[in-house]
Amino acid sequence: MATALFSRALRPSIATTESTGVYVCHACRRQESSYRRTRKALRVKPDPSFLPSTTEPQDHIIFNPPSSAPNVYHTPLKFLPPSDPRRKLHSLAPTKTANPPSTPGTSTAVPPTPNDSTSPALPAVRPQYTKKYHLTPAQVEEIRRLREEDPRKWTRVRLAEKFECSQFFVGLCCSAPQIKEAQDRELEEIKRRWGRRKTEAREARAERKKLWGRDA
Repeated sequence: MATALFSRALRPSIATTESTGVYVCHACRRQESSYRRTRKALRVKPDPSFLPSTTEPQDHIIFNPPSSAPNVYHTPLKFLPPSDPRRKLHSLAPTKTANPPSTPGTSTAVPPTPNDSTSPALPAVRPQYTKKYHLTPAQVEEIRRLREEDPRKWTRVRLAEKFECSQFFVGLCCSAPQIKEAQDRELEEIKRRWGRRKTEAREARAERKKLWGRDA
């Protein structure tokens, strides 16, 4: 009796035929109707663009790009809400006929594209920067004199603000070697406090940078 119970607990497969129903979960059994319904739901037909072509005599490439967000220039006016600021831009945009009458000796006008200056566009977030060529040789000499007298006071930023030019132009006009030497000494002092792992990591980074400009 004990042997039969022990064998049934270890290996249900060796039990008698009458006791096999004890080890089957009737609640978890899938019926034929539910299985057919599941297979039918998964049987989805593919898109016609992915099916083999019936008109092409040979295989060809199928170009089916994914959907993307629409461009603001292509949003029809009908789909814009009343509070949308783009409605005002559409009203301010000049209207052009799609097919203007062509006369001999003149070219046919092309409808404006989103890149045209006449097409509606949102206002710029920041003012557009235009280059200035207003500095005279005397002002350039003044920049060099101030930078040489006190490079810590007259930095590139302050000189650029004073003479209304870019910091790059100030760097082209003059330099401060003593400032660079002081910065190099500070950097060397910082590197001297690095450990072995950080030093090896920085050296490996420098080696990788050398390979950036080379061909693979």
